[in-house]
Amino acid sequence: MSSGHGSSPLPRSSGGGGTSDGLFRKPRDPSTASRHYRTPRSLPDVCPKEPTGDRRGLCDGPSVVADQHRWTVYNSKVNLPAALNDPRLAKRESDFFTKTWGLDFTETEVMPSFYLPNITREHFSSYLHETAQREKIHERCKSICSNKDDLSVPTITNNYDKARPELEQVPKIFMKPEFLLNDPATFNAVLPWSHFSVAGGKNSRDVASSRLLQEKLSHYLDVVEVSIARQISLRSEAFFHAMSSQHELQDRLRETADAVAKLRARTAAINRVMCRGPLRALRDALTHNNCIKLHNKLKLMAAVHQTQPTVQLLLSTSEFVGALELIATTKEVLQQELQGIHSFRHLGSQLCEMELLIDKMMAADFSTYAQSDLNRPFEEDSQVLEKDRLQSLVFGLLRQRKLDFLDIYSEEMMHTAKNIVRQCVLKSLSQINEIDSNTIKLHEQMRAMTFNQWFDLLMDIFEQFISFVKRIKATLGVIRNVVLEILDSSQRSRQAEVTSATNPSDSRANEDEEEGSGGPGLRSGEAELAYLTHEGLFISDALNEAEQRSGAAAQTQSRAQMRLEACGSDSASATTESSSSREHNSNTTSSLTVGGAGAISEDVMPSDLELGRVANNIQELLYTASDVSHDRCVKVLMSRAKDGSLERLSSSEFVCLSQAVEAFVKDTEDLCGRRSVSLRGALQSQANRFVQRFHEERKTKLSLLLDNERWKQADVPAEFQDLVDSIADGRITLPEHKPTGFEDRKPSEFLCVDGQKYAVVGTVLLLIRMFLEYCQCVNDIPSITTDILTRLADLVKHFNSRSCQLVLGAGALQVVGLKTITTRNLALASRCLQLVVHYIPVIRAHFETRLQPKQYNILRHFDHITKDYNDHITEISAKLVAIMDNMFAKTVSKYEVKAPTPSASLRNVCKQMAKMHEAIYELLPEEQTQMLFLRINASFKMHLKRQLARLGVVNDGGPQNGLVMVDVAFYTGNVQALRSLEQLDLNMPEIWEQKR
Repeated sequence: MSSGHGSSPLPRSSGGGGTSDGLFRKPRDPSTASRHYRTPRSLPDVCPKEPTGDRRGLCDGPSVVADQHRWTVYNSKVNLPAALNDPRLAKRESDFFTKTWGLDFTETEVMPSFYLPNITREHFSSYLHETAQREKIHERCKSICSNKDDLSVPTITNNYDKARPELEQVPKIFMKPEFLLNDPATFNAVLPWSHFSVAGGKNSRDVASSRLLQEKLSHYLDVVEVSIARQISLRSEAFFHAMSSQHELQDRLRETADAVAKLRARTAAINRVMCRGPLRALRDALTHNNCIKLHNKLKLMAAVHQTQPTVQLLLSTSEFVGALELIATTKEVLQQELQGIHSFRHLGSQLCEMELLIDKMMAADFSTYAQSDLNRPFEEDSQVLEKDRLQSLVFGLLRQRKLDFLDIYSEEMMHTAKNIVRQCVLKSLSQINEIDSNTIKLHEQMRAMTFNQWFDLLMDIFEQFISFVKRIKATLGVIRNVVLEILDSSQRSRQAEVTSATNPSDSRANEDEEEGSGGPGLRSGEAELAYLTHEGLFISDALNEAEQRSGAAAQTQSRAQMRLEACGSDSASATTESSSSREHNSNTTSSLTVGGAGAISEDVMPSDLELGRVANNIQELLYTASDVSHDRCVKVLMSRAKDGSLERLSSSEFVCLSQAVEAFVKDTEDLCGRRSVSLRGALQSQANRFVQRFHEERKTKLSLLLDNERWKQADVPAEFQDLVDSIADGRITLPEHKPTGFEDRKPSEFLCVDGQKYAVVGTVLLLIRMFLEYCQCVNDIPSITTDILTRLADLVKHFNSRSCQLVLGAGALQVVGLKTITTRNLALASRCLQLVVHYIPVIRAHFETRLQPKQYNILRHFDHITKDYNDHITEISAKLVAIMDNMFAKTVSKYEVKAPTPSASLRNVCKQMAKMHEAIYELLPEEQTQMLFLRINASFKMHLKRQLARLGVVNDGGPQNGLVMVDVAFYTGNVQALRSLEQLDLNMPEIWEQKR
């Protein structure tokens, strides 16, 4: 038997050699074992039929009777070490993980984590310091007041230990929970009939055996009873306490029953003496209140009966909002106050039909208003037409949830935009006598106009559409204000409801004051109180329900009657004063629009989401107005461009057109807040065609100039010199007006650029002007920057390739008819190319300021062009050297070392070098001239060195060496006598072979 503390039996450890009581003991501190540890106990499992042996072995193993059908760990055939060890490996230190993750797994050192701090005792120092004082107090209290349960633990344990040997005498089978004598196996185990004789007679041995068995069972019973008695004696206090608590509980229940009986008797007396009479008086007051309600209901029916004629009067004066409000109020009264009245059974359907009629009337009136507003002349006042009427219509349409009224305005807007273009064209044609408007169509008449006439027409259309968008923006602004006022009103009402819900005490106090001021309301509440109390409700519940029902009914009925009376009075005043001034009507409408939003219930008006969608549609309608205006202007533009007339415009005319379109686009963008792209896209397509024609004209012109160029130095007019000077000052544009006074200034031989003189041909001067034309086109039309840049790059490439064909490729011999390509022609072409290379960075910087950062990759064209030009210049220099090299090869090969000196060959070489210098000196700068002659001198030294080696002349100081030195001195003197070559280091000793 287990103790009352619920400790479960635990098997003893087979290896616990130090314990003889058969208990499982956990290692613990000896100092705390007596106070804090309660030993769990278990009963032995003993059966006479089981084999005898070590008693501990029986306790350790599973029970054969209880656990024969349950799998335990003892059924396992392989232990954990055998499962983890791999017998196929030679090393014993290898385990299960090395087989999967490699032999180096167990030898890998695990690094400490960088994310986990190293916890030491210092981390708990603050906590230990805070709890040290409380721990001391706790230990002191524990030492003074020891726990009663802890003190009783050794006693109970000792008593159980004393009884344990006696209990172990009882066979284990009697302790099993499945012990049943009707089980044959159990019965045979308890009563071993094998000890008795099989024969039917009773001998002395059988009697002795049965008596011995009876005494053994009696002994087992006595042992169990003694153990039970001992356990009961240990818990006797708890048993006596339970019995005393039971008697005390019965006494209290008896007192409570007496008190309830007395209370019921007193309540019945109070009901008989004090409540029956007052409740009868309250019931009479309730009857009186019902009569008052009936009278009010009849007055409400009379007011509802006048709804239809009042609505007709309001519609006759176009008071749609008032009529709708009256219909909504009447519907509400019919549904809440007058529901089920037979005489009004058809009134609801009639009001619905009238509401549908009002919807159609409002839609037609709004369409009429849109037509009159958009079709009136734009020269009139820019204010909104009949603003109060528009506000009333919009409010009524929103109240009826007719949220598609903006579609009506959009259709009228489309129609008006078409009429604007037609009226402007007819107005312009009426002022032009050369065009017969009766014979050709409208778009053909526009193409028949001159550019100036058509441009004036386009500007007039732009102006009309700007006024058109402004008028639409003003009208839509009024509509948006109405929507926002309704939205703001609904939000304020919701906020008020939330405030009243969070502060119910204030509103309840106001209701109590209102009910206290009215006598009939109070009496009706009291009468209803009597009725409810009579029905069996509690008094507090009856009070609350009566107050709520009477207050709600009074407020609903008074509100309905007030709304009907207000609507009726408004209709009467509107009818009787229909001939009054317009100011009165406008004030009435505006007050109804602004203040009516708060008076209408939220379920009638659209939700906040729908109102927000309407506000977005209003903004989209303004965007649509801008897009429609641009689309109509695009048609005007494309009708003109259909025959290619816009492509044939001059640069100034196209710039004017582009600037006008950009100004119109910017104005509409400022009005609407969004950029429309249709007109700008149409202009861009025309601009691309214009750029194509613009580029083709200049490329063709450049080709003609190059084909007729004779590659002779041209004089530089003062106009081009001023143009270059303006570029140096940072003005990369063409002059607006052609300056005067150029006739008085003589042209110069060279073009001065940044302090350098450039000898140029006439084609290059015109090419520089073309550069400025391209840059000016970008300044005037920024949208074509990338296209112009690629076209300009193509133009510069064309000049380089064509000049290479004509000069280096000698194409000028056939095209122009030159006899030969001279060194002067080559030097002049090189200098022209150098001038173009000088201006490429200037053009690149000009375009870079007008490109977006993501478009900078287009500028790589200029890098390729610069490389091509430098390669071309290098080829021309190489060609000049090659000309002299060929001359050296012919002349020096005839050189002989003999008198007289200088030799004829050296004289011829010096003569040719002097001619070369004379041809290029004025064309190329000194630095380039010196570099060129250094390369020519190197070529001469190479040929002379080769000839001397062939002749066998060496630098030995002999006669032949002296003759060569005289010739070399003559050559050096002649070369250094040339201008700008005085300090040129010719390094003539290189003509001799070096001694090895």
